[in-house]
Amino acid sequence: MIHVSSAPVESDTWQTLLAHSITAPAALLDLLQLDHALLDPATAAAHDFPLRVPRPYIDRMRRGDPHDPLLRQVLPIGEELLDQPGYVTDPLGEQHANARPGIIHKYKGRLLLVVSAGCAVNCRYCFRRHFPYDDNNLSTAEWKDALDYIRADISIHEVIYSGGDPLAANDRRLAWLTRELASISHVARLRVHTRLPVVIPQRVTSELIEALCGTRLPVTMVLHCNHANELDASLSQAVRTLRSAGMMVLNQAVLLRGVNDRLEDQIALSERLADNGIMPYYLHILDHVKGARHFLVEDHEAIKLVGQMLTRLPGFLVPRLVREVAGERSKVPLLVQPVD
Repeated sequence: MIHVSSAPVESDTWQTLLAHSITAPAALLDLLQLDHALLDPATAAAHDFPLRVPRPYIDRMRRGDPHDPLLRQVLPIGEELLDQPGYVTDPLGEQHANARPGIIHKYKGRLLLVVSAGCAVNCRYCFRRHFPYDDNNLSTAEWKDALDYIRADISIHEVIYSGGDPLAANDRRLAWLTRELASISHVARLRVHTRLPVVIPQRVTSELIEALCGTRLPVTMVLHCNHANELDASLSQAVRTLRSAGMMVLNQAVLLRGVNDRLEDQIALSERLADNGIMPYYLHILDHVKGARHFLVEDHEAIKLVGQMLTRLPGFLVPRLVREVAGERSKVPLLVQPVD
């Protein structure tokens, strides 16, 4: 057994918390006082897609509960290694849209910049768990090429920082990149897709705010919370900081079996988001990525669930139920009717 101290690390800077993330399955089981019968399958699955989870996120998990909804999102399990027909390494066809290193250009008017290959947490259902990040780890010259691609296409009005997690990049890189984008006249908006403030709220600093908000570009931050238990006091404070800086803050979630597939889970999530000034945006059907079949909620169940939400919540707190389909011109909404 690996013994891991429950004492805080020597500093609570986001960089230190990120560096001290738990990457050994045995260490995670020890911290959460879980049965080591889970160890062998966790170790086997972690060889395919490594475990990574930071301590502030672990601190929100229930000790001794192998079914904790936050734990289920990050603990490798044996089902990941089963071959499942239709579950592939590139479910959204992003490698075909990888226009050049660092750029994923799927939709008209906007594109993704892979700002960082790193993540603060490895979510087991991640649709990019097999993405070729090594081919998208940009040198200075390649960053200039990526920016030239944006300059040359006047139809691009919005740039989305993505990854990995874009906020795993340092503030100096983010500030430089944001200034460069702001100098391109046809770029009108900046969006940041990130899970890092959810799992390490300390990432939201005055330096980050200056890096993102120090130009003419309005900034929207899209967080990724799947369960109400992820929204603790430290994340609430981080969101207040973001909103005080003028950012619009939205949330996108993934519908996951055993995590948030009950009506009470979804209602609690939407209400907790609203309490913190975060607008529910998308609820995604699981992407068919290899290793994630056990998280699938079937379409008819998802449609019924969101239909029930419509009769219990104001419309602005009901996220749009969508699927992403390779080659489509946008995300594809699923038709939902109110259900009692």
